[in-house]
Amino acid sequence: MWAHRHVVVGVSGGIACYKSCHLVRRLSEAGATVDVVMTEGAAEFVRPLTFEALSGRPVLTSLWQPGSALQHIRLAQRPDLLVVAPATAHLLARVAQGLGDDILTTLLLARTAPTLLAPAMNDEMYANPATQDNLRILGERGLAFVGPEAGALAEGPSERPGRMSEPEVILAHAARLLNRGTALAGRRVVVTAGPTREPLDPVRVITNRSSGKMGYRLAEAAWERGAEVTLISGPTSLAAPHGVTIARVETTAEMEAAVRAALPGADVLIMAAAPADYRPESDAGTKRPRAEGALKVTLTATTDILEATRPTRKPGAVMVGFALETGEAEPKGRAKLERKQLDMIVVNDALEPGAGFEVDTNRVVILERGGGRHEVPLADKRLVAEAILDRVEARLGR
Repeated sequence: MWAHRHVVVGVSGGIACYKSCHLVRRLSEAGATVDVVMTEGAAEFVRPLTFEALSGRPVLTSLWQPGSALQHIRLAQRPDLLVVAPATAHLLARVAQGLGDDILTTLLLARTAPTLLAPAMNDEMYANPATQDNLRILGERGLAFVGPEAGALAEGPSERPGRMSEPEVILAHAARLLNRGTALAGRRVVVTAGPTREPLDPVRVITNRSSGKMGYRLAEAAWERGAEVTLISGPTSLAAPHGVTIARVETTAEMEAAVRAALPGADVLIMAAAPADYRPESDAGTKRPRAEGALKVTLTATTDILEATRPTRKPGAVMVGFALETGEAEPKGRAKLERKQLDMIVVNDALEPGAGFEVDTNRVVILERGGGRHEVPLADKRLVAEAILDRVEARLGR
């Protein structure tokens, strides 16, 4: 989403400046054009040359910089987004008072682009009523904030907010701010992800190879597009995407109950999980020793969550299923699309290299009700998630 975007990153003088280097690098690598504007204090922590090397563009540090007359006005009004990281207590106070006494505050005074501030300071400074008043004033004027977080500060650990958010968190909030006008903005999206586990006994389970990566990338991307996202996750080792409400479940029955509870208010359901298709007919109360010899287990089918929750769907909501097959994937997927009364189904083949479980990539075909077909070539799962959400937004916009 950052390709062809113009982002101005303002950097004020705090120890968190080193994180801003990572932020600028990530934006540049993602395809954005990045201009950096630094205060005099920021240049004491990180030299302008560092940001010039990371962005590939000249860095503004002064209103009196030769060859840059009125550049602060152009940068205030032309970019897609302004991000200030770190935003120190001193900077927040000056901006709240409407001062324009250096290159960065003057730029912010003339801004017309959406603006995201990432506060960073000592925890006592952040808690000070003056700082809180300044934050309230700036929020009422339409500026957005990310963080600060609790954690280690330059002077030691703290359990109170003050630490600047990490670059990846700032990027997620920046993306969400840019996506305020998309079809998903303000919509309620429910995503399921990962496997489920059906217990054989207190120790052993029946499960599958799903890592949950596809569902987590979908939840992450939907939140960045402005949606309110609930992620219903089976057991995985993945970190919860920022901003997403997560409900953790173990069995297919638990996942069904969570979907059933969330579905009446959902504008979109994306069933990216791989629930176990079978469970033991009975769950042994104790572990059976291997010394007892062969073990025979009678399996029974679990509930089909999409079919079981059909009556609870919100009228007009977009229903998206997944079909992981081994051979004849598209015909099987098309049959599931019709049988489960879905709007879309995402089909892939578990036997195709790089497109099954436990990998970071996928290749899918999106089949739509009414005959639509959209092929997504092998790509990182985040890019595949974006392609799927493009089709969801197209259906929401109809």
